[in-house]
Amino acid sequence: MELKNKKILVTGADGFIGSHLVETLVNQGYSVKAFVLYNSFNSWGWLDTLPKETLSKIEIFTGNITDPNGVRTAVKGVDVIFHLAALIAIPYSYYSPDSYVDTNIKGTLNILQAAKEFGIEKTLVTSTSEVYGTALYVPIDEKHPKQGQSPYSATKISADFLSESFYRSFNLPVTIVRPFNTFGPRQSARAVIPTIITQLLAGKEEIKLGALHPTRDLLYVKDTVNGFIQIALSDKTIGEEVNIATKSEITIGDLANVIIQQINPNAKIVSDDVRLRPAKSEVERLYGSNDKILALTNWKQQYTFETAIAETISWFKQDGNLSQYKTDIYNV
Repeated sequence: MELKNKKILVTGADGFIGSHLVETLVNQGYSVKAFVLYNSFNSWGWLDTLPKETLSKIEIFTGNITDPNGVRTAVKGVDVIFHLAALIAIPYSYYSPDSYVDTNIKGTLNILQAAKEFGIEKTLVTSTSEVYGTALYVPIDEKHPKQGQSPYSATKISADFLSESFYRSFNLPVTIVRPFNTFGPRQSARAVIPTIITQLLAGKEEIKLGALHPTRDLLYVKDTVNGFIQIALSDKTIGEEVNIATKSEITIGDLANVIIQQINPNAKIVSDDVRLRPAKSEVERLYGSNDKILALTNWKQQYTFETAIAETISWFKQDGNLSQYKTDIYNV
């Protein structure tokens, strides 16, 4: 489909991937409404860091994805929805699973109901590679079984099936977008790469990490965002679930050593039990297939791992960025 002259709603626009998606869409000339979480500080999250010229072109909507009335108000008058709003921290889902049900399941239902009511032309619902759990085979394609290995992944599985049900029951033009392990500037410290980088840049000689043996398929945020846009542009993706992946893997330990060598080769990795997932909850291996996205869209990976890591480290080194992270605190 053509996105030009369409009004695009991005939920979760104040977050990591959402802010990059909004910025890219605006820079490509699209009309964007950004749904950000209401708060009394009037903070728009990472959107506040965008250049004023870019920010002036964005329509900001403040609300809460769990409120169906607010969601209906946000959706009215738009043509396409990129639904990214979610609670995503896996450790926090162990403590507060109810909030994940409310945000990830009910929030997605609110979007689907509003999209159905207002006849939205295309709705992209954001999934996660965590829905697959530990790989039963690799590379993991879209037919791989779903495994709820954390309350977070269970709620995302539920949201995926809700989305599929609206496509099948009401012919709602929905696509499930499933990024693998996205990283880059603005990512929160609950993720492993910012955790490593921020500890190193803060001068730590001992880098605290959890399990080192699991593997991840690491995807630079700019490639992720391009994947979202290419999936939206393709008419072949309606009713489909589509991975965005690099078809590669690296262990957490090897990843940490790569970053350590670039910042402080004298630093050592130490195990921190607080950062370990429960044994049955740890996803041991993520290694995704990108065959489907290559077949259905014009997407291709543009950034090498080396280039992406270098850009990410450079961003964290810039004035004011590192100071936004509490390097002495384990962020769940």
